[in-house]
Amino acid sequence: MEQTSTNSNMAFRPRRIALLGTGLMGQPMGLRLLAAGHQLHVWNRTAAKAAMLMQHGAVLASDPAQAVADGEWQAELIITMLDSGPIVAQVLEQAAAAWRKGMCVIDMSSSRQSEALELSARCEANGLAFADAPVSGGVAGAQAGTLAIMVGARSEVFAELEPVLQAMGRPALVGPPGSGQLAKLCNQLIVGGTIQLVAEALLLAQAGGADPAAVRTALRGGFAESRILELHGQRMLERNFIPGGQVKTQAKDMRNIQAAASDAGLQLPATSLIAQLFGELETYRATADHSAALLHLERLNAGLRLGEAVDRLPE
Repeated sequence: MEQTSTNSNMAFRPRRIALLGTGLMGQPMGLRLLAAGHQLHVWNRTAAKAAMLMQHGAVLASDPAQAVADGEWQAELIITMLDSGPIVAQVLEQAAAAWRKGMCVIDMSSSRQSEALELSARCEANGLAFADAPVSGGVAGAQAGTLAIMVGARSEVFAELEPVLQAMGRPALVGPPGSGQLAKLCNQLIVGGTIQLVAEALLLAQAGGADPAAVRTALRGGFAESRILELHGQRMLERNFIPGGQVKTQAKDMRNIQAAASDAGLQLPATSLIAQLFGELETYRATADHSAALLHLERLNAGLRLGEAVDRLPE
């Protein structure tokens, strides 16, 4: 790959990027790349989800290979933002005929560490660089360009990619390929566990006769303070389960955490319980925001309900 300095005083160089996946997260991430001046060719299984990007200058491709190379167009970077590791592998296979040596694949989806390592090996065998760079921050973070981006890559590859990733958030190199997915799993373990505990705390407050909204306010600023208490606690009080991060994604991440723990020979008892609860919730509220953990907790405690607001759920 051509080396580019990360010094902010250096002249900006727009990059040619193929973005594969323009859904809930991919669309606002693509808008940030366009706003930063990069050229974007995009593909999505449901083409209508790329309409907003096209309005801002992106070119829609009919298939993944066309997004990577089409006539005089040849992407330098291939960014994937898809549902899971197997889908990433499938889509990249469809694009493989358009691969050229010197390109770089950046998988920003959330998948298993083992899947990232397999992709890295395949890219390296074909003369492509690779980085796994999953994100945290939800749709709001994607829209604001404040995502936490956990990057697993060789140091020289990260130096090349860092200026591009900065358009979407705060990239941090956490280790060699595969490390980004491991860091994301650590993130999701804390997120999933904290969402569950916030739901339990608020329902306990109500069941015991306290004002759950006032309890949340009282906890803010103490050791229990967190972005989860701030944002998802408020969502629970408002019963707003329109998705930022979906239950099905959290449930998938919890399963991947268990797989990583098994690979490392670890027993993580709290992880097992949280994975079970999100797995149960996924069977009937898969597309709701993961703060809908409250709904499953209420189902386990028949007759108890947090507040009087009407539930806001995806159609």
